Amino acid sequence: MEQGVPKRWRKSTYSGPNNNCVEIADGSLGVIPVRDSKDPDGPVLAFTENAFSDFVAAIKDGQFPGT
Repeated sequence: MEQGVPKRWRKSTYSGPNNNCVEIADGSLGVIPVRDSKDPDGPVLAFTENAFSDFVAAIKDGQFPGT
């Protein structure tokens, strides 16, 4: 990400205590940074706001078995 690594990450309130989640960060203009909570120094994926919204909607709609 050209704007640098976000400083404040957050997990879903649905996440359990096992740290087996994805985290997102706010504050990056036009993108939603996403990372694996088990590997906070690992790679960061950057999704457009529309792509991330579509992904969340698909999860809520049950399009991904096991979620």
